Amino acid sequence: MSLPSSPDAKTPPIVAILRGVKPEEILDVAAALVEAGIGAIEVPMNSPDPLVSIGKLCAAFGDQALCGAGTVLSPDVVDQVAGVGGKLIVTPNTDPAVIRHAVGLGLTVMPGFATPSEAFAAVEAGARSLKLFPAGTFGPGHIKAVRDVLPKDVSVYAVGGVGAANLKPWIEAGVSGIGVGGELYRPGYSAQDVSQRAKALVAAWTAEFPS
Repeated sequence: MSLPSSPDAKTPPIVAILRGVKPEEILDVAAALVEAGIGAIEVPMNSPDPLVSIGKLCAAFGDQALCGAGTVLSPDVVDQVAGVGGKLIVTPNTDPAVIRHAVGLGLTVMPGFATPSEAFAAVEAGARSLKLFPAGTFGPGHIKAVRDVLPKDVSVYAVGGVGAANLKPWIEAGVSGIGVGGELYRPGYSAQDVSQRAKALVAAWTAEFPS
């Protein structure tokens, strides 16, 4: 499994961020996301027992979605995530050591960046997918300007403050995809809640790319 690199890909390029999810609910929540058409799921490492959740997630849905961890801050954590089957490593920052280690293990890594310098440092370390984070505080114009100077084969996702209600300007700015957290899942949401939210988000995305 890999991240979609085109905004009009068959699978909507949406990464679901399940911050706070618990091991006892991960499978029901993930099933709702996959059924809605979301093909990438991350469990942030500051969630309860994240490695337990990631292991269950990967065992059940690893052949249907790219699954792994978010808020990864060290090479040691990369090893822990890989040890339970995780294939996706998402970071909130640009740490070349984490990026190189993840790439060396054959994992998909999506480091967070804010500035062009950080973006190019991530690319130099081996990342081919980046995330502007937090996107909402920079805006679509920022991502458009950065995309103009990045290699064309590097995908850029917008994460933080992006959702169904404001997709159009981000897509027009050239994002490859988005990462969405609280709009899809917050602690206390049921699997049915997640299902409804995920279907609405996928519908909003695909509406921007009529066949």
